[in-house]
Amino acid sequence: MEFRPCIDLHDGKVKQIVGSTLGKQLVENFVATQDSTYFAQLFKEDGLKGGHIIMLGQGNEQAAIKALQAYPGGLQVGGGIHLDNANDYLEAGASHIIVTSYIFYNGLLDMDRLQALIDRVGKKRIVIDLSCRKCNDKWFVVTDKWTKISNFEVNAESIRQMENYCDEFLIHAVDVEGKRSGMQEELVHHLTQWVSIPTTYAGGVRSLEDLDKFKEISGGKLHVTIGSALDIFGGDLSYKEVVQYCRR
Repeated sequence: MEFRPCIDLHDGKVKQIVGSTLGKQLVENFVATQDSTYFAQLFKEDGLKGGHIIMLGQGNEQAAIKALQAYPGGLQVGGGIHLDNANDYLEAGASHIIVTSYIFYNGLLDMDRLQALIDRVGKKRIVIDLSCRKCNDKWFVVTDKWTKISNFEVNAESIRQMENYCDEFLIHAVDVEGKRSGMQEELVHHLTQWVSIPTTYAGGVRSLEDLDKFKEISGGKLHVTIGSALDIFGGDLSYKEVVQYCRR
């Protein structure tokens, strides 16, 4: 189990928001006074790899590039990534590009787009974001800043299929992300059973006790992201303690 840090960008600033409010009345948990390079350098100094930069809408490209250049090879990047700009971010220093809406186009998985992306950058440079919410006792990928529910069900069969087309998964539990209300334990349990490639879970982890529970449920098989709960993002949970916990 690794701690995978995050840098969420909105209007060019590092923020922590309630993700489900994107495209609605945006709820901001935290707005940093430092720029994106400050956090990239912090994660570099602590030797944290596999973290992700997410661009939440337009106007974040420059901040993302600066963070990638501050920590070359150490961060993934997503949010508005498509065939024509993917290599730009890789050349700027991203280890991987993260895709959701580009391949889940109009709510449907577009295999032609996914294959074209693989042909352009290679499977080993792609992270597929399967962030999802529960509907009628099933989990479905949500797209377009988490405003649209796709027809793609996240289950054992679909996970096995998608593992053939990427290097890792990033999966936010959309309904708890940013709320500091505890993780979606059922989803963590399912993912532990379903995945066989590196997978990062995000959503609701708020304490070292939650990390204990996460480790117990996942058996250490999944990586974890924590955002709004961390003290570096205005929360109560010590970033340094989380880094030390996951190293142990």
